[in-house]
Amino acid sequence: MAALGSNLQIDGDRLWDSLMEMAKIGPGISGGNNRQTLTDADGEGRHLFKRWCEAAGLTMGLDTMGNMFARREGTDPSLPPVYVGSHLDTQPTGGKYDGVLGVLAGLEVIRTLNDLDIRTRHPIVVVNWTNEEGTRFAPAMLASGVFAGIHEDGWAKDRMDASGKRFGDELRRIGWEGDEPVGGRPIKALFEYHIEQGPILEDEGIDIGVVTQGQGLWWLEVTLTGRESHTGSTPMPKRRNAGLGMARVTELVHEVAMDYQPNAVGAIGHVEVYPNSRNIIPGRVVFTIDIRSPDKETLDVMRGRIEKGIATICEALDIGFEIEAVGHFDPVTFDEGCVAAIRAAAERLGLSHRNIVSGAGHDACWINRVAPTAMIMCPCVDGLSHNEAEEITKDWAKKGADVLFHAVVETAVIVA
Repeated sequence: MAALGSNLQIDGDRLWDSLMEMAKIGPGISGGNNRQTLTDADGEGRHLFKRWCEAAGLTMGLDTMGNMFARREGTDPSLPPVYVGSHLDTQPTGGKYDGVLGVLAGLEVIRTLNDLDIRTRHPIVVVNWTNEEGTRFAPAMLASGVFAGIHEDGWAKDRMDASGKRFGDELRRIGWEGDEPVGGRPIKALFEYHIEQGPILEDEGIDIGVVTQGQGLWWLEVTLTGRESHTGSTPMPKRRNAGLGMARVTELVHEVAMDYQPNAVGAIGHVEVYPNSRNIIPGRVVFTIDIRSPDKETLDVMRGRIEKGIATICEALDIGFEIEAVGHFDPVTFDEGCVAAIRAAAERLGLSHRNIVSGAGHDACWINRVAPTAMIMCPCVDGLSHNEAEEITKDWAKKGADVLFHAVVETAVIVA
């Protein structure tokens, strides 16, 4: 086996140009992107990616969930491929790099191998997972979840968006429903490259995040029920204020998360207040709690404390409550061998690096259940993501892609 030298690097300008070209599809209103899954823009972005893959000599596979698999053959086609990729869909007000960087950096790995006329024993597959964001069709990481056996194909196809459109129907409408059954593909390893979506790497001036773990998550939907009444004429002791209950739960969630630092987090996100009138005390509030930790025991203890605290708060305010778990996955520990390959690549290239825990969910977290998996992260400006102002530099993008190239190609085994 031949080893890669540190002088072997990807074309940073070409990667950046590809990112900017993809960003023209589904433009946002403030410089980012709105390329939500299974929209016409998503279909257009897929076509562009397919054209680029075919120009690089790749063959495209497509499964019944719309996952795209672009394959570069190895010298031994019987060996399990090394997978690399992420997702092309975005948030409604998303940035130009979240997910897309990982897919197009994977394509850049292939282009660079072609430029250098390097062959690998194992095939390499660049993957675009469908509906990672989950913003239109919940839950997030839907198609990789089906691939990993977390969800049933039929259940996933029946997910509805806010306007009542069905996932399976929309996938077929845009022309990206394949014939290949989901899952069962042999995978030697999967590498996912992503922006950090947090401030740590930029704050510390670190080039590369070597992701060792992914946080586990509980999403709890809470409904508090009080009594609607006039804000001006209802005496304070007589009030059954569901809004006040939510305010106290908000403080509770923050307090619990702070008790399990440095890695635990928690907040209230989506909120619906009824009747949402300026002079009516809220009679009902529905909101979601998002708590995360890389330690399963900590995560479950946090959930228990929060649920007990909600009961105490509601008893004191004479309001009712319901709590439903609407999302969950356990913490992930990424494969030691894949993590070591990323760390070794960063060191070979002379790049600063540190271990980091992913605070967000990613497709690699589900695939980790069925194959060895790891992630690479690059900094992003002010840690900002899921925002049209999301930004990275060309230099950051290239350094992470160089590490990706070395880790993927070494794992796929160079042919001398």
